[in-house]
Amino acid sequence: MRVESAVVLLEAVPRSASSIWTRAYLRLLLCGDTACVLLACVCVLGVRLMYGVYIPWAEFLLGLGLVLVWPLALMLGGAYHQRANGEGTEEFKAVFNGGVSLMAAVAIGAYATQTVIARSFVMAMLPLALLATLFFRYKMRKRLHRRRADGEYLRQVIAVGHRESILDLVMQFRRQPYHGMRVVGACLPPDRMDADLDGIEVLGTFNDVADVVERTRADAVAVLACPELDGAALRRLAWSLETDRTDLFVAPALMDVAGPRISIRPVAGMPLLHVEHPEFNGVRQFVKTVFDRLVAGAALLVLALPLLAIVVLIRLTSSGPALFHQTRVGRDGRPFRLVKFRTMVVDAERLKGALAESNEFDGVLFKMRNDPRITPVGAFLRRYSLDELPQLLNVARGEMSLVGPRPPLPEEVAQYRTDVRRRLVVKPGMTGLWQVSGRSDLTWDESVRLDLRYVENWSLILDLQILWKTWSVVTRGEGAY
Repeated sequence: MRVESAVVLLEAVPRSASSIWTRAYLRLLLCGDTACVLLACVCVLGVRLMYGVYIPWAEFLLGLGLVLVWPLALMLGGAYHQRANGEGTEEFKAVFNGGVSLMAAVAIGAYATQTVIARSFVMAMLPLALLATLFFRYKMRKRLHRRRADGEYLRQVIAVGHRESILDLVMQFRRQPYHGMRVVGACLPPDRMDADLDGIEVLGTFNDVADVVERTRADAVAVLACPELDGAALRRLAWSLETDRTDLFVAPALMDVAGPRISIRPVAGMPLLHVEHPEFNGVRQFVKTVFDRLVAGAALLVLALPLLAIVVLIRLTSSGPALFHQTRVGRDGRPFRLVKFRTMVVDAERLKGALAESNEFDGVLFKMRNDPRITPVGAFLRRYSLDELPQLLNVARGEMSLVGPRPPLPEEVAQYRTDVRRRLVVKPGMTGLWQVSGRSDLTWDESVRLDLRYVENWSLILDLQILWKTWSVVTRGEGAY
């Protein structure tokens, strides 16, 4: 069981006693959204007045009406649902859908009633309000993530399952507090009540979940995959949580599959999960390849002078070539020559054997926080991932992708278990989920899990999200050594 498993929310109404911050946060979003559309209205009308355009009172009233209707349109789009805020793209999709729907309604309504309205409302004010609202929501999300990292705005969760699954859940919530959940207690099988859960108190068995929730005033229950809790048991658990309207999350045994690949379909009166196969060829893969090569080619042209400056800096500060070539394994196990800026001394590979006992990684990789082979300039390049920019050549040649699993060494691939070889069904990437989730701070199992998760759920939208997050991670130098 992994915490990234597809999660089904059976009940999503917050407990009244623990949703004070949620209601306050939603009120803040409402005020901010209204301020955004008001600012857009003032800007558009102000520009027209500045150019001497006569504005009748009817248009002022229409602008005021749109300001008042704007939050309603966003609400109908789902922008104020609790689940839409905090993570994922659902919040931004809801804002976008609500804003575009209002634009369409105004335009269609004016055409159908032959009402003459200023085009500036449809062509300028509402689009400007949409952009301002999206920016405001982005800044609010960053603020929420900071508060959650400080231990605030967290939902209290009771975890139900076996020890390994609960420990995995606890580790992920601690590593990624922006999810907004904190495990405050656990319910285990009756014969495992003495298990060590890394500081999480065992409060009862599977039969005590409702009582534990009542005692702890928890906001949610996370049921992790375990054979003891079948459909009938889950149904009874859901009934027992109805009184306090506690959220119930269920993680099925299906791992690392989420998003559009999963749908629930009723078959013979039973709700069944339908899982689409991942698409590794076809139109979507062609679009990804074209996107990768176009962006890589454009980036090489734009970064030509900075790349040349790095080459000169490396040559001036250490002996040896500026570029480092190494054999890596690509899609379907095909080897290719990866190119990077050299960040170590020339004979670094020969010195690696003597440092084997200093390996700080728990898998087949070799990592050291203070590797003596790294040059001073190399340390700076590694911190901000500048050493990986020449890999744009590999992307332009079609050997790599902008986003994908980490490109492994042949000796690493030789140690792969059957499941890990699944990483090789797509092209390796310059960045990936491993890059935006901790980089070198991740354990071997965590990095493998993230790569497999990407393989199972890749899409162009996911690639764009990862590229966006990569910029933030790289500029902060997180987990790089």
